[in-house]
Amino acid sequence: MQEASAPSASSLPRQLILFGSPGTGKSNKVDKVIAPSLRKASMVKTIFHPEYTYGDFMGRLMPLSQPDGRVSYCYYPGHFMQALAKALMLHRQATQASPPEQADDVLLVIDEINRGNSAAIFGTAFQLLDRDENGWSSYDVNISDMELEGLLQLMGIHRCTRYPGLYETEQGGRKALAELFEGDLDFLAQRRIKIPPNLHLVGTMNTSDESIYYMDSAFKRRWSWEYMPLDGSNPPAPPTDLSEKDWLAFVAQLNAFICRHAASVRKVEDKLIGHFFIRIRNGVIPGSEIQNKLMFFLWDTVFARDKRPLEDLLADGSKLLTFGDFSAQASRFVERVASPEA
Repeated sequence: MQEASAPSASSLPRQLILFGSPGTGKSNKVDKVIAPSLRKASMVKTIFHPEYTYGDFMGRLMPLSQPDGRVSYCYYPGHFMQALAKALMLHRQATQASPPEQADDVLLVIDEINRGNSAAIFGTAFQLLDRDENGWSSYDVNISDMELEGLLQLMGIHRCTRYPGLYETEQGGRKALAELFEGDLDFLAQRRIKIPPNLHLVGTMNTSDESIYYMDSAFKRRWSWEYMPLDGSNPPAPPTDLSEKDWLAFVAQLNAFICRHAASVRKVEDKLIGHFFIRIRNGVIPGSEIQNKLMFFLWDTVFARDKRPLEDLLADGSKLLTFGDFSAQASRFVERVASPEA
C-alpha cells in the first residue's frame, strides 16, 4: 500500500467526501493525512446512522431530573454546533490579536455520511455549504434564541443576568452583541450563523452499502469528492485542469452526450450538468474534481442503471465493473467527450 500524499492546507477542499469500498483507508487518511495538513486542527467527530437527527447535529433541548424531583430543561449543542462554535471562537481570537493572526483550523468529521438522512440532518444548515472563494458561507441562516445562547456559551460568552441585553466574556467586561461581534462576525448579533474559513468538513462514505439514504444532487454538488482505490494505491493521475472557456464547452458537449442516451437515463433533464457543478479554483476547473466529483455523479446518478453509454464513449472495448475502472480512464473520458464523434 502506497502512503497517501499529504495535501497542503491551501489545496484541501473545505468540504470533502472520501468515498470507496469498506477498508480502503478513508478514516486513516482523515487522521494521518488531512488533519495534520491543517493549522493546529482540533477535531469534532460524529457518525451518521438511520436514527441520527437534526437535534444530534445542531442541538436539542433535553429534560434533566433534579434531586428534588423537579424537571428542568437544558440545551445540548450538537456536533455541528460544537465545531462551529470552536471555529468562530478561534477566528474571533485571531482577528482580535495585535497584529491579527491566522486562525487555527477546526475539522468536523462525519463518518458514514450516506447512512443518515442528510437533508433532514442538515436542515437549514444545508444553505451554509455554499462557500465563497474566501471560505465564508455565501449565505447566512437564522437560528433560534436557544441555539444562539448555546453557541455563545460554547464560545465563552454568557448573558448577564443582572443587565438585560448585555453579555460578558471570560476576559471580563459587559457588552451588547453588536459590540462583541463587529466586522465579519456581525451576523451573530442578528441571530444568524455562517461557516468561517477555518472550519473544514470531511465525510466518509462506503459506496457498497445497500441500506443507505439517498443523497440528492443538490447536496452532493456542494462537496468535493475523492475516490479511495480498492488496492490502497494512490488514485490515477487526474486529467489536465480546464480553463473556464474550455469547461463551458466541455459541459455543453457532455450534456449533448447525456441527451443522446436519454433512454438509459431516468428523468434526463434533472441529470444534466450545470456550469457551476464544479466551481472555479485559482482560475481553473481542477482535473481532480472532474475525475472524482463529476465522473462519480455520472457513474452513481446519471448512468446508475446502465453503464453501456460510458463504455461506448471510452470506445476501448473494456467493461466498466467498478468506479475505479471508470476513474482510471479520466483523461480519456475528457478527450472522448470533447471529440466531435463521441
